[in-house]
Amino acid sequence: MNASCQTLMPAYTNRIDNDVIETSPQIIISEREYLELKWEVGYWQSLHQRSILREIKLKQTIKEKEGQIRDLKNRVFGKKSEKKSASKDKSKSNPDKLKRPRGQQPGSKGHGRTKRPDLPEQEEESNLLQDPICPNCSTPYVPDESKEAEIIEVEVKAYTRKIIRQCMKKECSCKGVPTTVTAPMPPKVIPKSPYGISIMEAVLLSKFHYCQPTNRLLNQYKELGLPISPGTIAGTLKKLKELFQPVYDALYNHQMTEDRFHNDESSWKVFENVEGKIGNRWWLWVSRSVSVVYFQIAQGRGANVPVEYFQNIQKQKIIVICDRYSAYKSLARQLPFIILAFCWAHVRRDFLDAARKYPDLEEWALCWVEKFGELYHINNLRCKEFDQKFPIQWQSASFKEQHEQLVEKMDVIAKDRDAFIALHNPDDLDSDLLSNVKYKIFTSLKNHWNGLNVYIEHPEVPMDNNKGERSIRNPVTGRKNFYGSGSLWSSQLAAIMFSIFQSMALWNINCKHWLRSYLTACARNNGKAPEDLSLFLPWDMDEGRRQRLLKPVPDSS
Repeated sequence: MNASCQTLMPAYTNRIDNDVIETSPQIIISEREYLELKWEVGYWQSLHQRSILREIKLKQTIKEKEGQIRDLKNRVFGKKSEKKSASKDKSKSNPDKLKRPRGQQPGSKGHGRTKRPDLPEQEEESNLLQDPICPNCSTPYVPDESKEAEIIEVEVKAYTRKIIRQCMKKECSCKGVPTTVTAPMPPKVIPKSPYGISIMEAVLLSKFHYCQPTNRLLNQYKELGLPISPGTIAGTLKKLKELFQPVYDALYNHQMTEDRFHNDESSWKVFENVEGKIGNRWWLWVSRSVSVVYFQIAQGRGANVPVEYFQNIQKQKIIVICDRYSAYKSLARQLPFIILAFCWAHVRRDFLDAARKYPDLEEWALCWVEKFGELYHINNLRCKEFDQKFPIQWQSASFKEQHEQLVEKMDVIAKDRDAFIALHNPDDLDSDLLSNVKYKIFTSLKNHWNGLNVYIEHPEVPMDNNKGERSIRNPVTGRKNFYGSGSLWSSQLAAIMFSIFQSMALWNINCKHWLRSYLTACARNNGKAPEDLSLFLPWDMDEGRRQRLLKPVPDSS
């Protein structure tokens, strides 16, 4: 038959086992038309398949966006409870049990009035307006034991110290001697400044310890009758920066002799144009050791900042507790003596975020959170029995019991994690959003497992980086209150004062008392930093002085 011909064939019947089967008519077309139709069938089938895949991806995107919306709503408006489902189950199982009210429970023993032995007392008399007499027989009352009442007050006032300097004039005619002799000026931190130590002390504490805007303090001073311009305060702070630099350097030098660090970083605004720096977003890095909290301001967030910081370390091996930020991983690769201990709180947060974003994963995620809670509990019991003088193999039997139980729990977590990863191919998870979320969490857990295991062989190392995050919380509060620093030198002063105040607080030293003592020493040294810093470094000062600095500033009156 010719390929170009086209014939419509009539229908026919076929008889099989006395059954008649009717067939559809056959249409004969050309080969070219057949190929064109076959190509079109493949084309439209491919478009249909692509549309199905696109619909699946769009549905996944919608689920992800809905999860983000739920997460953001929960962060802004939701309750901070992480065991919502568990509390619901308990309330269902025991509906008669009332919710425990907040605060001290009725019938429980209280702690009594708070004792304040360091507050000075001022006695006042409160007498009757007239001597009482008996209204029946007019017999006067006789004196009895007085009753005492206490009212705590805080008085803030501004005043001018008017100093009358004695001046003596000679009466003799001797030559080569002064005509008059005048009493010296009282010591001042800044010789030509009219402001005393108390004002500088209040500005530094308000801004860098309590993290309040300086303008708020100036408004308070204005209401007390002491108007001070912000420019005057800025000029004073710039001069004070040089006085605290030696203490800041001493903190760094001492921290380089230690071997365990908590590191974290947060953004910090610096509103000054610096050559080579685009934008005003800088970074405030914190490194907290056993005895020092050290802050530094840097242009970026790269690994070069901690690498440069740890170049002068004096230990052969140190442990850095941190989050899973890539800069710390690069730090460990460049400096092999650094061991990274990753934070379990961040791992726990991965599961809590999944529970908030995807309600279908809430039960699964909270189950894993409970497993991590068991790790924390066992590790806390283990640490109570730990003696840092001895290695693990020489510890007590109770410690070893908790240690073995902790290792078993870790092995179970690792097996469950690996089992899930082995059963799922990442290429097959594109169509299953929830399994994909689980796979990413477990993969991250596996990739960081070595760093998460550090606390097992080093019980002195905590499981999380909460200490580092608590240290940087105060500067973050300041950043929210006064937006950062107006210049580069003021950001450096912020890092210096944050370091000093938090290091002193680490030793329970009263920051106001320490600052008053240090500024007084600077004033007596003609406005320069004291040459002997041992009186102001907690690890160098004697125990008697340290105990005195633990208390408030003594009353000068």
